[in-house]
Amino acid sequence: MKNSEKPNDTKTVNNNSKEAIVQPVNGAAKELKELFIDSLKDIYWAENALVGALPKMVANATSANLATAIKEHHAVTKNQVGRLEKVFDLLGEKAEGKKCEAMAGLLKEGDTILEETEPGAVRDAGIIAASQKIEHYEIATYGTLVAFAKTLGENDAAKLLTQTLAEEKEADCLLNDIALNAVNIVAAE
Repeated sequence: MKNSEKPNDTKTVNNNSKEAIVQPVNGAAKELKELFIDSLKDIYWAENALVGALPKMVANATSANLATAIKEHHAVTKNQVGRLEKVFDLLGEKAEGKKCEAMAGLLKEGDTILEETEPGAVRDAGIIAASQKIEHYEIATYGTLVAFAKTLGENDAAKLLTQTLAEEKEADCLLNDIALNAVNIVAAE
């Protein structure tokens, strides 16, 4: 295939349903690099918000293993913020956040779980559930960012983002282990 040819799966779909068409706002991304940078701003806000929220989860966890895991991930998250700042620097962009509505909603849901559970194993199970939803969002986001970076030839950025993706997957596995081997069992009693 010649460089000027596009793969068949990139054909434009003509949708005649006017209700389905969303009009872009002024300044909407027109190129993949713009979408990539916008997505970086979104996750940068999300990670900074998470840095502020994790100590509350630690304070409300009664399982020592859970509290330790969240404390350790708090330090990892701070490093991830720094790594994102390096990515912005590699791209020649200012590290700035744009409110991430998904993370804001997930953090609000986490607060609701705390309010709706008594301290103990059931609350711990809720903290794990809320935390895993956050991890899954981050895994999806970083996976997409890695793909964008590779497509754009931003290989150094892709390497940094891949490190963070691996850390998020590791955190998810650890939370799952704590839930299945301890917290959920105690919560079910």
